[in-house]
Amino acid sequence: MSISSALEKTLTNTSIIAAIIETLGTILLGFWLRKRQTLSQDAVKTLTSITMTVALPLLAFTAFLTPLNHQTLVQSMDVLIWGLIIYVILIVTMPFLYGRYDKDQRDVLGVLTAFGSTTFFGMPIAGAVYGAKGIMYASVFNIGYRVFLYSYAYIKMSGEQLRGEHIKKMLVNPIVIATFLGLILWISQNWMPQISVHSAGQTSQVAFYRLDVTVPWLFAWMKLLAGLASPLAWLAIGANLAQMPFTDAIKNHTAWYYSFNKVIIVPIIMAAIALLANALHVLPVDQVAMATMVIMMATPVATVAVNYAMAFNHQSLLAANTSLISTISATVVLPLWIIIVQLLGELPVFK
Repeated sequence: MSISSALEKTLTNTSIIAAIIETLGTILLGFWLRKRQTLSQDAVKTLTSITMTVALPLLAFTAFLTPLNHQTLVQSMDVLIWGLIIYVILIVTMPFLYGRYDKDQRDVLGVLTAFGSTTFFGMPIAGAVYGAKGIMYASVFNIGYRVFLYSYAYIKMSGEQLRGEHIKKMLVNPIVIATFLGLILWISQNWMPQISVHSAGQTSQVAFYRLDVTVPWLFAWMKLLAGLASPLAWLAIGANLAQMPFTDAIKNHTAWYYSFNKVIIVPIIMAAIALLANALHVLPVDQVAMATMVIMMATPVATVAVNYAMAFNHQSLLAANTSLISTISATVVLPLWIIIVQLLGELPVFK
């Protein structure tokens, strides 16, 4: 397929166009509502809290309530490994992008560049574009992210040793619990007690906890709440942008340079590695897995990483500026990445 025909196919894909419009439109709506004071600061915090404790955990969990498919299982395990490998690569290489800065700034910018808002920003977009499979891959990919975010990033930003309370904080996170629970149930479903389900004149055997077929009315309610993740997250992103101080951040050249690295260079690295791996048949992934991983890498700085900088007074102003500029940059650039990964998916290595 030629580049022009691949581009035409992508740009006429209603699902992709709809996902882009939904994302940008809802972020702009959140921005407008906050500027008009229709959404108060407390309301924005409430939106964020509901998203992180209810909607996103259910989004992750319900994505695993599907039949066990060998190919998808293999892909998920490859994505899990890539989620660990890519953060090792980023942790080692990102500080070199900031060689002209002093050591303290270089260390902070390296951490902020390696860790993006993959949960709050990335997962809803992956779900909007690629549905349940995108959410599944995003959730599995995020395991490596959380391992290093709550260990390496904490140690680097705080200068302290990793303590049990930090491991506990990671393990009791509702999204982490939902991801691991969903993954375990999904993998083990064929070995669990089975029940007969009658549908469309056919009888099938499924694990007793496959709520999507055993208790469809409960599953429908869970999907309804999970469906809130994307609009609530995007509203909160727009509202947070509206209450950030623009003047100093926009004048900060380092924040712009950082944002270029975060939303352009990092996803390029992810895409290049995935393409090379597929060409060499080493941990190959399908187009949806590759696209999901690239989208996750093109997100703005992780809120947790910024909070580390604030809490330990470690280049806190720089972290705040990078948060604003990278969020703006990601909002503009992510739709382009959605189109690019669709085009990359037409390459022979994914056939």
